[in-house]
Amino acid sequence: MIIENAHVVTVTGAEIAGGHVVVEGNRIAAVGAGPAPDREGHDVVDARGGLLTPGFVNTHNHLYQWVTRGLAVDATLFEWLTTLYPVWAGIDEHAVHTGATGALSQLALTGCTTSTDHHYVFPREGGDVFAAEIRAAAEVGLRFHPCRGSMDLGQKDGGLPPDHVVEDRDAVLAASEAAIDRWHDASPGSMLQVALAPCSPFSVTGDLMRESAELARRRGVRLHTHLAETLDEEDFCRERFGCSPLEYVEGLGWTGDDVWFAHAIHLDDPAVKRIGATRTGVAHCPSSNARLGAGIARTRDLRDAGARVGLGVDGAASNEAGSLLEEVRHAVLFARAVGGPTALTVRDALELATLGGARVLGRQDEIGSIEIGKLADLALWGLDGLGHADVADPVAALVLGSPPPLDLLLVNGRPVVEHDRVVTVDTDAVARECARVHRTLLEKAS
Repeated sequence: MIIENAHVVTVTGAEIAGGHVVVEGNRIAAVGAGPAPDREGHDVVDARGGLLTPGFVNTHNHLYQWVTRGLAVDATLFEWLTTLYPVWAGIDEHAVHTGATGALSQLALTGCTTSTDHHYVFPREGGDVFAAEIRAAAEVGLRFHPCRGSMDLGQKDGGLPPDHVVEDRDAVLAASEAAIDRWHDASPGSMLQVALAPCSPFSVTGDLMRESAELARRRGVRLHTHLAETLDEEDFCRERFGCSPLEYVEGLGWTGDDVWFAHAIHLDDPAVKRIGATRTGVAHCPSSNARLGAGIARTRDLRDAGARVGLGVDGAASNEAGSLLEEVRHAVLFARAVGGPTALTVRDALELATLGGARVLGRQDEIGSIEIGKLADLALWGLDGLGHADVADPVAALVLGSPPPLDLLLVNGRPVVEHDRVVTVDTDAVARECARVHRTLLEKAS
C-alpha cells in the first residue's frame, strides 16, 4: 500500500507536507516527500487533506469495564470501587469478551493500534477471562499487551476488595507463570506480549508484589500497577507501611525501566526525581483522573525528570468515552491548566500518545513513529472538513480540534478501520450485546 499526499508526522521531528509512506507486508518500506517513485503493484490511497500519524499506544485500561459504564458517576475512587466491585464480581468469559471487543473497537476508532489491559478480577466461576480478552484483541486486530493482574488483600485482612474477588498468592503466581508460558510472544513484530500486574498497594500484599517482580524478571516480562492515584492511597500507605506509595513499592523491587505505574498523580518532588532517575514508566490517564476527581498528574515534571510517559484511557467505568484521541487533548489542556500555555505542546501530546507509549511498553524500536523498518501501525485522519480545513497547523487541528474522521487505521499493515468504520467486527452487534451483558451484570449484583 502507498499512502500519499498526506501531511506526514513522523514524531521523530520530521514533518512532510504532501508526503508519502510505502507499506510492504507489515513494515514501513519508504517515507518521503511528494508521490511515491514506484507505484507498481501497490494499492494507492490518496490522502489529500489528511494527516498521517503513527498509531496510538494505550498504556492503561480495564477492558471488561466497557459493560459496566455509567455507574457511581459522582463518586470518589474508593466510593466508586465499593459500588462497582459487586458488579465486577459477576463477570465471566462472555462478559469479558464482549466488553473487550467493545472497548477495543472504540479504541481503534480513536486511532489506537496497540493497547494494554490490566485485568485483575478473576471470579472463581468466571472461566478463563484472560483468554477471553486476548481472543477479542485478535478479532478486532489490535496489537495487545494484556497484564495478568491480581488481588490477594481482601477486606478481612485490611484491604479494599471484597474477599470473594481476591485470590490466593500461590494461585496467582502459578496463573501468572502459566499466562506467560501460554501467551507471551517476545519475537520481533509480536502482536501479543504479557506483563504481570498486581493491582495496587491497598489490594495486594507486599509478598505478592515482591514475588511477582521476581517472577517477571526471571521470565523477561514487564511489570505494571496502580500507584499514587489518590490522597486516600497516600494516607493508606502512611498509616499501614509508614511511608509513601512510591517508597513502599520501590522497597519491593518496583522501579526500573521494566516497570510502569498507572496514574502517578500525587508525587512530591523527590518522588518525581526518583521515577525519572530509575527510568520508570507512567501511564497518564487525564480523563479518568478528572472523572474521579483524583487530580492532575505532573506530566511535564515527569518528562523533564527522565520518566517514560504515555497515555491511557483507563477503564470505561471511569471514562465512559474510551477515546485515546480525547486523552491527547486532555493531556494538553490539563497540563496547561496548572502549568501555563507552555507546559505541554500539541506535539508533546502527540508524542505521549505514540512514541511515549511505545517507550513505556519497551516497543520503541518497532512502533510509535513513522520510520523505515518500523511496523506499519498507522492512522490517517481526515482534516479537510468543516471542523478542521482552515486550521493552519494540522497537528493542532488533530489535538485541539473536535475529533476528526479516521479515514484509515492500519495495524501490522492490515486495515482495521476504513472511513470511520471498524471493518474487522460488527460494531452494531457488539453494541447490542454490550447492553445485554450490562443488564445481566446489574441483575446478578442486585
